[in-house]
Amino acid sequence: MTVFENKIGLFSKHFNHAALLVTSVIILAACAQKPVRHAPIVERGTEMKKPPPPPAKPPVVQPKKTAETLNYVVQKGDTMYSIAFMHGVDYRELAELNNIENASAIQIGQQLRIPVPVETKDVESKAPVIHPVTPAGGMKTQPKVGKIPYSEKALAQAEAMQDEQPEGTPEIPDARTSSVVKGNKEEGDEVALEWGMPTNGRLITGFSENAKRKGVDIGGRRGQAIVASAAGKVVYSGSGLRGYGKLVIIKHNKTFLSAYAHNDQILVKEGQSVTKGQKIAEMGETDSDLVKLHFEIRKFGKPVDPGQYLPLIKP
Repeated sequence: MTVFENKIGLFSKHFNHAALLVTSVIILAACAQKPVRHAPIVERGTEMKKPPPPPAKPPVVQPKKTAETLNYVVQKGDTMYSIAFMHGVDYRELAELNNIENASAIQIGQQLRIPVPVETKDVESKAPVIHPVTPAGGMKTQPKVGKIPYSEKALAQAEAMQDEQPEGTPEIPDARTSSVVKGNKEEGDEVALEWGMPTNGRLITGFSENAKRKGVDIGGRRGQAIVASAAGKVVYSGSGLRGYGKLVIIKHNKTFLSAYAHNDQILVKEGQSVTKGQKIAEMGETDSDLVKLHFEIRKFGKPVDPGQYLPLIKP
């Protein structure tokens, strides 16, 4: 080997070392620029689990509403019917609440629980009001059946449909055309009631549920005959209810009671059966500033408008 060849071999050796060094530097620089990512550490035999969700809030339990009651101490002259009448409840509800089987088995000083009637709030009706419309295109409409093509036959048909009563709706007779009005037969009643005027005279004050007028006032003269408006049994006769004076209450059936107040004289006793039109009292002004009859009809203990059953003569 010549000297020239030795130099060439030495130069090649140094060149390879230098190239290797430069390549190493480049690789190290590239590694330094990239972030080092560590593999997640997972213990053997275990799995990665999501954290449990927060516990749900327990449901809010609303307390049960119970019927409100008030306590009443039986006074001399009270009956189950007069107590129920005074508080505007059905006598059967009162008896059931106090576990009384015999309505006449109450004693002076006995304490009774009286159910408090729930007042119904007046809610404004939001139902749309439908008005008849006659469009320009020759179509005649009416609220019950909508639009129909106009013709003499169609008009007659529409008028007939308006006159029809909905199925199951009973007709209410006009009390002003008859002195006797039949009451609707209620469940458990043996016969339908036939109501008659309790006395002669004109209406002084009418029934009003909103104004808490529980009956009607009929004017007359002192001593004028007061008669039973329908057949039944006298369940109260006395003057123990404040604001009514000398009062008679008649039970007609399981649904209806009638009351006759401010009498001058009472002619019937408790437990006595009376017929429709039988004289039961004489008109007066007891616990009143005017000679009159205050007359009420109670349905399941609740006052109803006597004008639904009687031909009242308005002033």
